[in-house]
Amino acid sequence: MEGGNFIDHVRICCRSGSGGAGSAHLRREKLVPKGGPDGGDGGRGGHIIIRGNAQMWTLLHLKYRKHVIADDGRNGAKQRQTGASGGDVILEVPLGTVAKDAESGRELGEIMENGQELILAKGGRGGLGNTHFRSATYQTPRHAQPGEDGQELWVVLELKVLADVGLVGLPNAGKSTLLASLSAAKPKIASYAFTTLTPNLGIVSYRDQRSFVMADIPGIIEGAHLGKGLGHRFLRHIERNATLLFLVPADTENIKEEYEILLNECRAYDPTLLDKERVLAVSKSDLIDEEIKEWLQEDLPDDLPVIFISSVTQDQLVQLKDLLWKSIVSVR
Repeated sequence: MEGGNFIDHVRICCRSGSGGAGSAHLRREKLVPKGGPDGGDGGRGGHIIIRGNAQMWTLLHLKYRKHVIADDGRNGAKQRQTGASGGDVILEVPLGTVAKDAESGRELGEIMENGQELILAKGGRGGLGNTHFRSATYQTPRHAQPGEDGQELWVVLELKVLADVGLVGLPNAGKSTLLASLSAAKPKIASYAFTTLTPNLGIVSYRDQRSFVMADIPGIIEGAHLGKGLGHRFLRHIERNATLLFLVPADTENIKEEYEILLNECRAYDPTLLDKERVLAVSKSDLIDEEIKEWLQEDLPDDLPVIFISSVTQDQLVQLKDLLWKSIVSVR
C-alpha cells in the first residue's frame, strides 16, 4: 500500500438521531366516541457505530468524511403504533482502531476483532405515548413525552497497526530494506532519514507454508516519547506488535548505546512495551568483517537474542526468521 493512502488518524463529528415524540392521540371511532388514549411511543434515534473489518488496513475512507449524521426516530401514532427507529450509521474500520473523545481525550473503546461493534454516539430514546400515563383517576391523559435529543461529539479514530513483528529503529537503519527482502511489500527505500513516514506491512513466508506479519514502523528519534519527530504517532503502532525487532546498523558508532536509546523511548512512552519479546538485529553487516563482528559481540546486550544480518546479501535472514518465529510462538 502506498504511503499516501495509509491514513492512521482521523477526526470526525458524530451526531446521533433524536428520538421521536410519543403520540397523545385519543381513540375516536363511530361507535366508540370516548375510547381513551391510544397514542404510541416514538422511535429511537439512530446510533453512530464503528465495526471492525479484517479486510481493511487504513482509515483513508474516513479522511474526508468530517460529519456523520444518523436519522431521527419517527413519532408515535394512533392505535398504539410505535414510530420507526432512525437508521444507524455504521462505519467500518480496520482492526486495531481506537476511538477517543476529541475534547477530553477519554478512550471510548477499541476494535480488536472482525465484526466487533462499538457505539460512538447513542441515539435518543423515543418519547412515551399517552397510553403510559393512563390511571384509575386519570382516564384520558392528553399529553405524551417528547423524544430525547441525540448526542453530538467530536471523535478521534487512531489506528494502531496489528502485526506479529514490529521493526524498531532510528531513521535509516535499514528497516524498509529488510521488510522488502523478507516479504513482497514494496516500501519506499532511500539513503536519507525519514524515508518511511507511515507503517508498511508485509507477510513473511516461513517454513511449512506458515507466515507472519511484519510492520515497518517509521524511524524513532531520541525524545520521541515527548512527541519529537511525530514520536507519539510512530510509537503507538508498536503497542499491538507481539514481538519487537530492534534494528541497529553495523556502521553506527555504538550499537549498544543506540539500542538503549530505542529501549528508553519505548519505556518512557509505555513501560509495558518492555514486557514484549525482543530481538536485536545488527543490519548492514556486509560492511564489516568477521573480526569486527567478534569484537562488537563482546559489547552487545546479553539479555536478548542478537544476530548480524545483511538485507543486501541475504546473510542470516533465514536464521532471523527462525528467531522471530520462536519469539512469536512463545507469546501465542
